[in-house]
Formats: sequence, structure tokens, C-alpha cells
Amino acid sequence: MLNSISVRDYMTRHLLTFHADTELFTAVDRLLEHRVHAAPVVDEHGHLIGLLSSDDCMKSVLEGTYYEEVGGTVGASMKRDVFSIAPDTDIMEAANLLVNGGRRCLPVVEGSRLVGQISRRDILQGLEKLR
Repeated sequence: MLNSISVRDYMTRHLLTFHADTELFTAVDRLLEHRVHAAPVVDEHGHLIGLLSSDDCMKSVLEGTYYEEVGGTVGASMKRDVFSIAPDTDIMEAANLLVNGGRRCLPVVEGSRLVGQISRRDILQGLEKLR
């Protein structure tokens, strides 16, 4: 039964997203405000171009303090090589990718357009509903 449930059924559709030119500290404020660890970065057409995590932000701030240049943009700090999944992916496959890949969330794309995100919490909520 669990294998018949797709990511589409439990993914978050209304996401915090950033653009590459967003100031890094603006992004930090928004991550904290929304209480999320990471957010997708999209271009003007909604295509996924990266992912910014709290780890990326901390790394940029640490490197910036060393060079006395703290700040910058999301585009300079984000990961560009982002693993994503399709909305029709089986939820158990997504759970496996999260757990064994050491990820907290996965962007969900159709083609290259961002349509949602699935997190460990989303999957646990889905499993709880099936109980």
C-alpha cells in the first residue's frame, strides 16, 4: 500500500524560495522566520537553479569573516548541483533518498520547473495518516 503513494500526495506546494540575487542575510532572516533548514533557488521562470541551506549560509559567513567580507548573495552561497525528484516518485523511494542520502528535503520538479518540496517531516505526516 505504501508503494502506491506518490510524493505528489504529501509534498509541500507553497514554498519559501529565493532568487540568486537575494542578499544572503535577507535569506537567513527568511529561513529563520519560516523555521526551515533549506529553500530552493529559482530563476525568473520558476526553474530550479539551486538550493540554499542553513549550512551554506554559515559556511559563507565563516569564510566571509576570514576575508572580512561578510554578506553577498544567495547565488554565491547556494549549491548548484541539486538532487531533485519527480512528483510521481514513490514516497518510500523518497524516504530512502532522504535517509540514506543524508538529506533533510528534496525539491520536486516537473521538467526543470519547481512544483514542490518533500521533507522528512512531510513523509512522517503521510505515514501517520496511514496508521
